[in-house]
Amino acid sequence: MPRAGADAARLSVFKGREARLNKAIFHILALKGPQPVSILLREIRKRRGLTNTRYNVLRRRLEALEKQDYLMKVGTVKTHVGSYAPIYQLTPRAELASTLSKTNLDRFIKDADYAQIIKMLETLKPS
Repeated sequence: MPRAGADAARLSVFKGREARLNKAIFHILALKGPQPVSILLREIRKRRGLTNTRYNVLRRRLEALEKQDYLMKVGTVKTHVGSYAPIYQLTPRAELASTLSKTNLDRFIKDADYAQIIKMLETLKPS
């Protein structure tokens, strides 16, 4: 029996070793909006399979996603220690990647009307 979501498009951001953490980061930021690293870590540790996630691992993953233009810093917040931590937010690229990973393209092609199909073709056609 195929896995859930096996029909959806597999994007590189959701493949490999970091896929589970990336999905968790995207999901939390989509639900709760911009968050600092400490709050993200607290929410991620509540998820099954990610309870032992370390601060440094999350921080490096956030920085890598920022370099790939999936996240952006929108401000800073003062921590209990007295230093400042960045607040991260999803970029439109991350929102699109998340939506595409949940979309079954076969079903879209079968169910979409011609106007939607033409709009998608215009969007995806190389310039």
